[in-house]
Amino acid sequence: MRQIFPSGSDGLLKYDIAPEVTAFSPLRDAVLPMRVVQAHQVHGDRVAVVTSAGTTREELEGYDALVTDVPGVAIGARTADCIPVLMYDPVRRVVAAVHSGWKGTVLKIAAKTLAVMASKYGTRAADILAVIGPGIGPESFQVGPEVAEAFLGAGFPETWYPSKKHSADYSEKTGAVTCSHSSCLVHNFPLEITGSTDSSPIDSHTIRLITDRGPRIPGSMSGGLHIDLPQAVRLTLLRAGVHDANILISGIDTYTHPGFFSARREGPSCGRTVNTIMLNPCPSPEPSKELP
Repeated sequence: MRQIFPSGSDGLLKYDIAPEVTAFSPLRDAVLPMRVVQAHQVHGDRVAVVTSAGTTREELEGYDALVTDVPGVAIGARTADCIPVLMYDPVRRVVAAVHSGWKGTVLKIAAKTLAVMASKYGTRAADILAVIGPGIGPESFQVGPEVAEAFLGAGFPETWYPSKKHSADYSEKTGAVTCSHSSCLVHNFPLEITGSTDSSPIDSHTIRLITDRGPRIPGSMSGGLHIDLPQAVRLTLLRAGVHDANILISGIDTYTHPGFFSARREGPSCGRTVNTIMLNPCPSPEPSKELP
């Protein structure tokens, strides 16, 4: 997985995951180039296995993640500030599209999707290539104390020191990242956030998932508690065994980027970005030529 391509004339932000996969996030005025199977999402943690391109949203009521191993079946996660996660297992040839808002992140939906891929297809987290697409950034995700408390209660730290071995030191037996919670995390504070007010990440070795930025200024995103949702999703993937080097973060804040829908900026009735991934259809075999 090498890079993110800027949107072209088709208005698609394309992800270079692998040659056999098509993956993208469309900008707000883009037209989807194919039919995309989408769920009726509810900010939960249920995962559906999709086997047909004709599957409807009504059939996927209450699901927030989709997986498929069927070539030519595009699946999507609908977002407007929530975090989309697109995943590909190049060994078992399985793809996943995950809607991970703050509630889904607290529920660790990305890890639960990997568990479904493992039980259904034999996927190993160490083989996964993942994209964390456009979503609300830490500068814009101002929250109340109850949201910060939910993250702390779910085991997310205020401050996180990623292991230097995340991208290089793996277990030979399981292929999982060598990273126990005690080695990766600082303690969880009861809810008095005492860390620096600097934005995250601070440096290459310290990431603040929760920051207290001082008095909250009404009508703005200045001050108050802030959560780095993309990094929280990244931590969830790492804990599940995905290699850090195989996780690509778009770095696009949908609240400040006018090209993407933002429920916080525009209201909950705004449109949705359909973050899409598909196993490319297998080429048809050439007809055999009869000998003269």
